[in-house]
Formats: sequence, C-alpha cells, structure tokens
Amino acid sequence: MSGVRNAMTIDVEDYFQVSAFAPYIARSDWDQRECRVERNVDRILALLDAQGVKATFFTLGWIAERYPALVRRIVDAGHELASHGYGHERASDLSAESFRQDVVRAKQLLEDIGGRPVLGYRAPSFSIGTGNLWAFDVLQDAGYRYSSSVYPIQHDHYGMPDSPRFAYAVRDGLLEVPVTTLRMLGRNLPSSGGGYFRLLPYGLSRWMLRRVNAADGQSAVFYFHPWEIDAEQPRVAGIDAKTRFRHYVNIDRTFDRIAQLLGDFSWGRMDEIFLPAVPAVAEAS
Repeated sequence: MSGVRNAMTIDVEDYFQVSAFAPYIARSDWDQRECRVERNVDRILALLDAQGVKATFFTLGWIAERYPALVRRIVDAGHELASHGYGHERASDLSAESFRQDVVRAKQLLEDIGGRPVLGYRAPSFSIGTGNLWAFDVLQDAGYRYSSSVYPIQHDHYGMPDSPRFAYAVRDGLLEVPVTTLRMLGRNLPSSGGGYFRLLPYGLSRWMLRRVNAADGQSAVFYFHPWEIDAEQPRVAGIDAKTRFRHYVNIDRTFDRIAQLLGDFSWGRMDEIFLPAVPAVAEAS
C-alpha cells in the first residue's frame, strides 16, 4: 500500500437506468421496474464500514426522491453526498437550460434530504466533452465546487482523450477531477473501475492504480455502481450482445474484488482529497 490516498466513488443508480439500456427501457417504465438500489447501497455501506473507508456517493436525484432514508444513511455514515444529476440524462443530450434545470434540481433535492452542502457533480456516462464545455459554466453558476465528468480516453460512448489526466481548475472556483487513466505507449488506458475493472484480471487493475500512485505521484479516482455487485438483478430482455456483455461480465465477482481493492489501497472522499489544495489552472474553452 502506497502513502497516496485515493478517492473511492460510487455512482448511485439502478440497473435499469444505465445509458446503454436507454434504447430498451423507457424512462416512463422506471417506476414499474424492481428497484434494487437500496439493498445494494446498504451492502456497500456495510463493506465500507468494515474496512474503515469513507467514500463519495454521486447520487441521482430520482433515487434520492424515492429513498430519502438511504441518502440520510449515507450522510450519517460519514460519506460525501454528491450529485449525479436528477434523471440520468447525458449532459451531451441536453440543452444548456435543460442541463441547468437538471443539476440545480438534483443539488437542491440532495441538500434538502441530506442536510449537507453538495459540492461535487458527475455527469452520467462522463458526458462532458469537447462539444458541451459550456456545462462547466453551468456547474460553476449552480454552486458546485468540483466535477468528475471527463474521462480522458477514447471510447465509443464518451471520452476526451486530450484533456488533462489529473485534477485541474476548469473554471474559477471549479475543479475538474477526471477518473483515472494510465499513460502507456502514447495513449491513456482506463484504470479506474466500471466495466474495465470487471473485465480485466484484478492483478492488472491493481498494478495500474499502483503505477499511477508511484510513477505519477497522484491520487487515483475509482468508481463503481451498486448494480455491479448484484448478480441476481433481473436480466433485461432483447438487448444486443455487446450491451449484454458490457453490463453483465463478471458481476458475480465484483463485490469480492471491491473488498480486496479497499484493503490494498488507502481511500477517502473526493472533497477531502481534492478540495483542500487547488491545482494550477488549465482552462478549458
């Protein structure tokens, strides 16, 4: 274990809300689906407590509205409550005004329920990129202090590979804290969780994070979703093979891998790791 403290983050959404399922599950059907997020987050809270780890929960307003007691359990356990927007709509699919309404609504709702200031935001599917950098202006105006919405990789659904790999001031008073990549062979390799963590051997994921800590001297940002530890979740019918593989690969192993990861590194909350020290400005236009 290195002396560098990393940020453990959880994107609080349910299995039927993932962007890849949008063509198959209508938003109007969400309330008719079996919601499993509460039991899965409670399982995560118990694991974090057993390991003595505090984390950041980027939480959907839609979830908070329906499970306010869950939000309070997150806060009461000493974790950071942050925003994942209200309805899991990609920032890149919204106009500036619709995005403003979404992030303001989510922030106010989470603060009312949690009783704490909400400083952080993560766009669904890391959907801030070169085509909607105006989103940073909206977040700044809404009172957020940091965003973790850019994934500096090349991907078919998201990514801004030429953006900085580590935390930087993207607007006055607003940091962008990208999820972690490893720089090798002239490209950024994903090394921060999600489907890649489930697909790759655990030892490789651990090596990449250690490399970022040791070679770059930087805190890593790791993320996962509650549905990724839920092997018993209902299977969505009619999805294409690529989507099925990405969503379900190795979900029966993820909980144990997360438990091992918590023991192999030092972890903390996003706000406590990144907000005390403001890095040099690297303005995005």
